[in-house]
Amino acid sequence: MTRSMGWCLDAGKTARPSRRSTLLLLLAASSGLGLRAMADGKWPVPITRFISPFAAGGALDVQARIIAELLKSELGTTFLVETHPGAGGAIGTRLVVQAAPDGSAFLFTSSSVSILPALNSHLGFDPVRDLSPISVVCDVPPLLLVGPDSRFKDLRQLIDEARASPGRLNYGSGGIGSSNHLAAASFARMAKIEMVHIPYGGTAQTLNALYAGQVDLIFAPSIEVLAHVREGQLRVLGVGMPERVSALPEVPAIAELVPGYAVPNWFAVFAPARLPENLRTRMVQALASIRDAPLLRARFEAGAAVPRLDGPDLLAKRMAEEKPRWAEVVTQLGIQPQ
Repeated sequence: MTRSMGWCLDAGKTARPSRRSTLLLLLAASSGLGLRAMADGKWPVPITRFISPFAAGGALDVQARIIAELLKSELGTTFLVETHPGAGGAIGTRLVVQAAPDGSAFLFTSSSVSILPALNSHLGFDPVRDLSPISVVCDVPPLLLVGPDSRFKDLRQLIDEARASPGRLNYGSGGIGSSNHLAAASFARMAKIEMVHIPYGGTAQTLNALYAGQVDLIFAPSIEVLAHVREGQLRVLGVGMPERVSALPEVPAIAELVPGYAVPNWFAVFAPARLPENLRTRMVQALASIRDAPLLRARFEAGAAVPRLDGPDLLAKRMAEEKPRWAEVVTQLGIQPQ
């Protein structure tokens, strides 16, 4: 038996392709279909899925649905938003990692995707290696929040009391290893204070705990809670960005009192690895073209989100930087990967 170019030849038998050759041919065919479709000005598939790895109804889901609706006319295809929550976002993310790289599936997720490898030693994929960055959608400032009747009037008072009474204060989060948990735990470590962590099942439950006085403070993304702040139901003591945000100019960045503190939160779009470059470029262009759409702009402004939609470079840079950073934080906090 002889082998050539990945094909198997047996005497007297018809040549048959090896598994590797078949895969390469399928990828080439998929890419070719994409090139021909795009040459005709058409998106290569009739239905494209935005997969969100968190529960329906949250800020991420709402944002995904707005962008999916705007992209329908821009790309001439039907966009469907599917939510596949569970395992801290790993279930939905895995679906995109395993999807065909033909423009039929994209991941619409948050910065928590950079935390996944640190929390799950059996993840089975690497977000940096197995996803293709498309674009950061927006930056979403994390806010340190207390109830409207909280005794804490400012961040300095909270830090001073926490230092004077270690372990007296507690904070809620959406679960162990969630971005809000790590934001609060990092704040405590860098501010040299001790607080008790009480995990809940998501932002809604955490807010209810804060309203009920079961926790002293929480961290939450501005896009989910700013309306509550403006209605007087919550008060913001600090912002988890490197600098103050224009929507809340009177609120200090936590870094003003805790030098170096920043836990940027963001929403972003990824594709499966090996997405053909022409499809990637077209999606980047389509997202950039809707950046100033009134509906999307209003959503950003209502949640103090900073719009991006400026291509893959910033997203790739953030993933490369934040994946090892969160791995170090998880280790320092003693969180055991599952």
